[in-house]
Amino acid sequence: MTKTRMGLELLAAGLVLGVLGDGLLRAMPWGLNVTLCAVALVSAAALFVRRNRITPGPDAPWLALTVVLLGAAFMRRDAMILANFDTLAMIITLALGAASLQGTRLTGRSPVDYLTDGVTAAAGTVAGSLMLVFHDIDWRELPREGEGRVRHVRAVGLGVLLAAPLLVVFGALFASADTVFANVLQNVFVFDLESLMSHTLLIAVWTALTAGYLRWSFIGRPVTLPRAAAGENAGAIGIGPVATALGLVNLLFLVFVVVQLRYFFGGESLIQATTGLTYAEYARHGFFQLLTASGLVLPVLMGADHLVRGETPAHLTTFRRLAGLLLVLLAVVMASAFQRMRLYVGAFGLSEDRLYATAFMLYLLGIFAWFGWTVLRGRGRSFAFGVLIQGFAVLAGLHVLNPDAFIVHTNLNRPAAERPFDAKYALSLGADAVPALLEALPNLDPPSQCAIASKLLHRWSAESGADWRTWNWSRSRARRLVAERAAALRALNCPPTASRSE
Repeated sequence: MTKTRMGLELLAAGLVLGVLGDGLLRAMPWGLNVTLCAVALVSAAALFVRRNRITPGPDAPWLALTVVLLGAAFMRRDAMILANFDTLAMIITLALGAASLQGTRLTGRSPVDYLTDGVTAAAGTVAGSLMLVFHDIDWRELPREGEGRVRHVRAVGLGVLLAAPLLVVFGALFASADTVFANVLQNVFVFDLESLMSHTLLIAVWTALTAGYLRWSFIGRPVTLPRAAAGENAGAIGIGPVATALGLVNLLFLVFVVVQLRYFFGGESLIQATTGLTYAEYARHGFFQLLTASGLVLPVLMGADHLVRGETPAHLTTFRRLAGLLLVLLAVVMASAFQRMRLYVGAFGLSEDRLYATAFMLYLLGIFAWFGWTVLRGRGRSFAFGVLIQGFAVLAGLHVLNPDAFIVHTNLNRPAAERPFDAKYALSLGADAVPALLEALPNLDPPSQCAIASKLLHRWSAESGADWRTWNWSRSRARRLVAERAAALRALNCPPTASRSE
């Protein structure tokens, strides 16, 4: 009865959260509604832990707090890409939270363990509600005194199913025979039916996902991958192939570094004479390729480390020296990438792609430094947890930086000799950019002033209002600031063509 009772409680919690998700999350863009849903999900999990006296892993409290903070981020910043990263971080945190609720300790787990936690949590969330209904809950264990009511409910439900096709057929015939009756049916049922179907579908989706997630967290069992015995060669191919491969990769990186030292750090005149490109064009051409190459180094090193596990100390020393050399060469490559981005931004301005790519490069730099400090020193069990914490730190740093406002300030402060301030791009950013645009408005040229004033009045007019479920601090502030300066914005006397510019 205990498992059945737990299953019924989880199903009921999933249904409540499903109704809540339908009522809140259908309103866009997301804001306060995500915060409320995050708090509700964490509260439901905490209540279930307390009610059933479950002992979760030691990481459960701070993971729960992280979910709430990530939910709160949706009502603080208004930056689409940052919100996408928040969503991804919340999914990862929920997956790790499920593992922690199963009693797993996150520290000391390998990257493969983290990947397994994510995959199994995703599969358990998708299929968990079906397992809950058809496997975990033994409907025969329901109290006997409720059998009569259950029998009546089943009879009524069966009658509704039998009558449904008949009602549709006869209703269609009567509607065709009488226009007034058809109008009555249309006015009473059509729009309500569409709304009912929409709400039913969303409630079903959110109920299935939340019930499946809770089911996996509390009834599912953590998946443990088999591990190689101590001293056993997990890779089974020996140090020779690994050392050869790393040596060749190091050689390629060394050649590239030599080229970089000569050409890229050699000055603009050498670049133009050799490639025919300007310094900025040369930087623009190569940054994202270097970013991709840097990102690929991590799985290469992780795979090589896996292949040499169980080797002799001398072989491990060889691997660590080759991997350390690759990290040194990679540091030069990443320095080149940062230099390219600096020149890139100086010539073409800062954008969301360039800002987030730079943040990702900084994240990679921290990961490689942590790899050298842990894996290459024989402390690889701490590596994955450190990568997770660094990811949260970078995301928190982006929230503190305020990306959209930072982009506007950076582009306003750069010399406009080569490329003037791009007002159209700045207006495509979120509400966080509005205070910076209003502050800079008097110093811009008349066409930019008119474009910005027209777009701000159109997009952030206080009259447009917003659903309370989508409330966001940055959007609320943008509407307030535009309302306060509406008269001044309209007084710019822009020509009709400029006032219609989007």
